Amino acid sequence: MRLPILFILATVMIDAIGVGLIMPIMPDLIREVEGGSLADAALWGGVLATVFAVMQFLFAPVVGSLSDALGRRPVLLVSLAVLTLDYLVMALAGSIWLLLLGRIVGGITSATHSTASAYVADISEPGERAANFGLIGAAFGIGFVLGPVIGGTLGEFGTRAPFYAAAALAAANFALGCKVMRESVTARTRRAFSWSRANPFGAFRQMARLPGIAPLMTVYFVYSVALYVYPAIWAYYTQARFGWTPQVIGLSLAIYGISMALVQGVLMRPLLRRFGERRTVVWGQVFDLVTFGLLASIASGALALVLTPVAALGVVVTPALQGIMSRRVADDAQGELQGVLTSLHALSVIVAPMVMTSVFAAFTRPGAAIHLPGAPFVLSMALIVLGLAIFSRTRAGPPG
Repeated sequence: MRLPILFILATVMIDAIGVGLIMPIMPDLIREVEGGSLADAALWGGVLATVFAVMQFLFAPVVGSLSDALGRRPVLLVSLAVLTLDYLVMALAGSIWLLLLGRIVGGITSATHSTASAYVADISEPGERAANFGLIGAAFGIGFVLGPVIGGTLGEFGTRAPFYAAAALAAANFALGCKVMRESVTARTRRAFSWSRANPFGAFRQMARLPGIAPLMTVYFVYSVALYVYPAIWAYYTQARFGWTPQVIGLSLAIYGISMALVQGVLMRPLLRRFGERRTVVWGQVFDLVTFGLLASIASGALALVLTPVAALGVVVTPALQGIMSRRVADDAQGELQGVLTSLHALSVIVAPMVMTSVFAAFTRPGAAIHLPGAPFVLSMALIVLGLAIFSRTRAGPPG
């Protein structure tokens, strides 16, 4: 594998590590700096995730358009440098307000995933983009394995140790990028930066004008909200439902990450050849629907671990949707498209954490009329049904 591709995949993997390592220790970290109950910690966790997502929503199209104009290399390297500093801030934070500041900075600089996806689009033939986006997903899955392992294991030695580890990884990848990263934007595909297209609302309007893109973006958004049930409430849900420790939570997330990497890195291409992009989207959502229904109702932690690989089968939806949309966008707007998709994901993260954690808190507080830690999964089931209904009304577009 060429070193620049390795750097891109490592960048995405570190993005995922940053998400995964926080999840096992976040309940304890929030209670350490703020106090209160587990339900209160879940609400603060929702606030931190929402602030991160607001920044990502506002800045992702800007960064995506900047990468179309200035190139992928400088955007990725600057993002990694600031990400290193952000992890150090989180490691030293002694109050909820410093954690909040860390999430604000992290949200602004979290363009690495979208810019990496744009790089992959640059170097891929149109018909291969969905499968190559699957490699991006596989790298994310590997990071999702390493993140919880780092977070759950180092979390036993203190809630700050995982952040120092993440800072070291980001710094090492920055050094690798400086040495091996080559620019993929050429004179033919370079496009002048425009604020009217770089702000999220202008970028949404520009993309929505393309034939068939608006309903696909809607499906992407609805699906992102539904799938965010995992990072939003998994640590809280498994503590309340099964009494899991941070190590067990980390193990469960590692199982999910391994399964996700295998599905997107190994199964994605044969699935696309067998079913095509559209049917892959449908069947992936069907698997999610079944899994959410089971997680909403089970009382066995062992069964939840068994279900984890099944849950990973649904992750084929995102790269298949990306592939469908990427083939409808010009080569000089791939960064803009990925910025828009990142903003849509960020918008879902603005909505999802507060909604999911609020539903969780409402159904787990002392004296709740119905005690149902799995209630957020019921909400996700309804969202999957909505996404399937919208997608079924879209038409297959031209391959170009």
